[in-house]
Amino acid sequence: MKRRARWIEGIVEPIAVALFLMLGPATALAQTDEIQVYDAEIAKPGVFNLMVHNNFTPKGLKTPRFPGGLVPDQTLNGVPEWAWGVTDWFEQGLYLPLYSVANGSGPTLDAFKVRELFVVPNAAERTFFYGINFEFSFNSRHWDPNRSTSEIRPIIGWHLGKFDFIINPILDNSWQGFNQLDFAPSARLAYNVSKTWAVAAEVYSDYGVIKHFLPFEQQQHQLFGVIDYRSELVNIEAGVGFGLTSASDRMVVKLMVSRDIYQPPHKAD
Repeated sequence: MKRRARWIEGIVEPIAVALFLMLGPATALAQTDEIQVYDAEIAKPGVFNLMVHNNFTPKGLKTPRFPGGLVPDQTLNGVPEWAWGVTDWFEQGLYLPLYSVANGSGPTLDAFKVRELFVVPNAAERTFFYGINFEFSFNSRHWDPNRSTSEIRPIIGWHLGKFDFIINPILDNSWQGFNQLDFAPSARLAYNVSKTWAVAAEVYSDYGVIKHFLPFEQQQHQLFGVIDYRSELVNIEAGVGFGLTSASDRMVVKLMVSRDIYQPPHKAD
């Protein structure tokens, strides 16, 4: 197993660095169900974790992003994310149910997602860490014009003293060919005030399909200010985001609350 782990690290690390170089300097569309930068930390083996995502758009676009879609303005989106630590490098996840409470149309069910998250073990203790996440979604027509979609999310980051820098150069896949992959990167720069509290700036973008990026004003770019609280019982992340282009929602607030809801019993010595 140790030989296999070293082999995986030897292959994944140069791939991660190459992805970073390909990304280059980018201003970082927030995903409307999950506004989060992945940091490669996962549930410990045998642990069952629940994270509840909610975000609300007090000032958003007043027309849907596609015909028949939800109007972002005054809409609440959320999802419980169920996660199971399988090994120290693999976490299985399920998003169910993904829901919205849209202004003028009431509550709706939007989708469900399955994810597989692969990371370097003990990411929180490493200076350089990395991983990759795969998500597979089945969508309602009002949530996405494509019934089936997926996401490829590389994770690349550094713990540098009290600072963390993380990028997720995400590719959204609508199963219409490589040239139709949508480039939607996110990034996070955090300062850890203590082991309990942190403050961060996060950027979320959607540049459009890689074959032909959209003009800047048609791209979606949002900048978030974020506060994190961590304890043994619960983790909380809250933030406020502001749109930087006319195609972006002007203001979005997010709240994520997570805790371990099952831990395997300790074996007696």
